[in-house]
Amino acid sequence: MIKFGTDGWRAVIAEDFTFENVRNLSQAIADYLKGKVKSKKKIVIGYDRRFLSKEFAETVSLVLAANNIKVVLSNRDVPTPTVSYHCVLGNYNLGIMITASHNSAKFNGLKIKTPEGGSADKDITEVVEGYLYKNKPKVVSLEAAKEKGLLEIKDLTEDYVMFFKNFVDLKKIKKLKLKVLVEDMYGTGDDFVERILGVSNVKIDYLHNEFNPSFGGINPEPIESNLKEMLKIMKQGKYDVGLVLDGDADRIAMVDGKGNYINAQVILPLLAIHMVKNRKESGGIGKTVVGSNVIEDVAISLGVACYETPIGFKYLSNLFIDDLLCIGGEEAGGIGFKGYVPERDGSAAFLILLEMIAYEKKSFDTLLSEFYKQYGKYYYARTSIPVERVKKSLKDMKLPKTLFGKKVERVNTLDGIKIMSKDSWLMFRKSGTEPIVRVYSESKSKKEGSQLIDLGKKMIYAL
Repeated sequence: MIKFGTDGWRAVIAEDFTFENVRNLSQAIADYLKGKVKSKKKIVIGYDRRFLSKEFAETVSLVLAANNIKVVLSNRDVPTPTVSYHCVLGNYNLGIMITASHNSAKFNGLKIKTPEGGSADKDITEVVEGYLYKNKPKVVSLEAAKEKGLLEIKDLTEDYVMFFKNFVDLKKIKKLKLKVLVEDMYGTGDDFVERILGVSNVKIDYLHNEFNPSFGGINPEPIESNLKEMLKIMKQGKYDVGLVLDGDADRIAMVDGKGNYINAQVILPLLAIHMVKNRKESGGIGKTVVGSNVIEDVAISLGVACYETPIGFKYLSNLFIDDLLCIGGEEAGGIGFKGYVPERDGSAAFLILLEMIAYEKKSFDTLLSEFYKQYGKYYYARTSIPVERVKKSLKDMKLPKTLFGKKVERVNTLDGIKIMSKDSWLMFRKSGTEPIVRVYSESKSKKEGSQLIDLGKKMIYAL
């Protein structure tokens, strides 16, 4: 079964994510392009550090080349945003990234990127799915593809690094005397931030930067429960700030100098202040339906619009393309910026944060303290329920009229079911990337946030 979800097609390696299925999908992509583009066609392809990702990327390349489509294939594992950036830089018809992002090691996947560098939405993926199995996959050998000029293997990282040397104020950043710990989670984040900074006063150490397709037995997802080693080190006070990147480096989380985990629900509105106040960027703030209430509070205080979308960065990508946003992001850590490709990038988010520290001349901890003082603290929580434990459709759920004594003021069904009361909410949504149903909550009380999750579990088990 080949079916695109929230961001790409993901499946278990050797079960559904097989070389045969990858060839079938590659042929469907080729047929889609041939039906859409009459001139010469070209695609850029990258891959992550997962088991067989390089080989799967080569398989895609050879099917496309056999269909007379020019392919530029990365010569090494790269962050997903590298492929997005090259879509624009090289005027490619599409980009393809072999990755399952934050999923566990048994998964792999394929993401399609648009000519603008954004995530492909249903207008593309549903058409591609319609071409599946219409034609038998064509295949050419690696040597023949190269000889015919249809396959070029290239370093995609140099241009990516050079872009950021001009995108942020490196002169200011390099003067910062900071010690940074980067948790790469065995992913493709590698040392790109250090390469971009070059010689500077920012000193960077790494955790789990080596190649390990099993990800040390932990999903390469930047959530607090996966970061025990990093949090322990950061609590020792040896570093000013900690950066966490997911498996394909398009998502971010942070750790402050005291060892406190900071998720994107705080990072996004904090960086929005910098984008509007210091960078003087025009446009609003974009958030998904599970984005924190504090994002709306910040938008109001800055005097800019706040746009809410279904879950999936592809919806935010469209808002960037329409020039409506100066910044936009997901609760899971993907954040994008005006002036860049309309896609999320963890390294870019960290560079913007360093720029904010330089502009404000304040530590990350101080910026957080001032942020909390002005806007208060919201406590966000999330858990996952295997789909087999959910007996019926979420639409059959009996919704409460109050949440711990507070009247339910609104039910949002933009994507899933979000039950909202004053200063708190509880939400249910079936994942588009994994066989689970997610339960989310947010409250101004940490205790109530946990209680909301417990209530959500009881509700979903009682279906």
